[in-house]
Amino acid sequence: MSLAISPQARDALEGWIAAAAALRGNAPATLSAYRGDVVEFIAFMTAHRAEPQGLAALSRIEVRDMRAWLAGLRSGGVGSRSVARKLSAVKAFYRWLAEREGFEPTAVLTTRAPRFQKKLPRPMTEDAAREMIGTVETQADGWIAARDAAVVTLLYGCGLRMSEALGLTGASVPLAEALRIVGKGGKERVVPVLPVARTAVDRYVALCPFDLGAEDPLFRGARGGPLNARLVRKATERARLQLGLPSSATPHAFRHSFATHLLASGGDLRAIQDLLGHASLSTTQAYTSVDGAHLMRVYEDTHPKAR
Repeated sequence: MSLAISPQARDALEGWIAAAAALRGNAPATLSAYRGDVVEFIAFMTAHRAEPQGLAALSRIEVRDMRAWLAGLRSGGVGSRSVARKLSAVKAFYRWLAEREGFEPTAVLTTRAPRFQKKLPRPMTEDAAREMIGTVETQADGWIAARDAAVVTLLYGCGLRMSEALGLTGASVPLAEALRIVGKGGKERVVPVLPVARTAVDRYVALCPFDLGAEDPLFRGARGGPLNARLVRKATERARLQLGLPSSATPHAFRHSFATHLLASGGDLRAIQDLLGHASLSTTQAYTSVDGAHLMRVYEDTHPKAR
């Protein structure tokens, strides 16, 4: 599809990607997805309008062109969630391009994404989370078992993303009472570390046969290289099958469970937002699924007018 893009449009696209990487700190996988979405859009417009899509042509995109693109995606079997993601990438590119080239991007920016039902995360129960951690440790022997248990304990005990846990270096140990984590977009946050998490990591460090230098990855694969997230996912998959848990019991479910169980214990939603590193409170709300009866009990126990 890249052959359908003019050199000027390709240069503009790479300029936008470079700007997004520098200013927003997007992960390489995210930037790759953005690039692919915009390439597909420009390629479609090249065929749809039967002309090369240079910068001048891109500035003349109309509402009917956008409708044709969306219709083409849907007829091609692209789901509403994916369509919304692609449209978001195209809009971000157009905002940057319009400011740089000085044209009016209204036709693109006013295009509405199809509605879709947000898929809420499914956290594990507290008992299931504890059983999963214990069972993960039985999926291997020696230091590898201790390693896997340490990783999932950090996911649940600190609400870390997998990439954040695997991004820790030898300089992090021994773990302090709090960790400074650099999350998505280069955003920093401080998360408290429970004693059980420190103990799990200490046990792994004591058993690990490799030198854990300050600049080296903390969690290692069997041959000493950085631990691949796929191996953690495999260990948790075996554990959930052994326990008879649903397919939603994934490594990322530990993070969902961390947030949900904190809220269920009366935790403040804003504080949980900070712990998770979410830019938007609405994102945190999607991570938490506490039944109305519990929220009512918390309200009655804590609200001044209810006492």
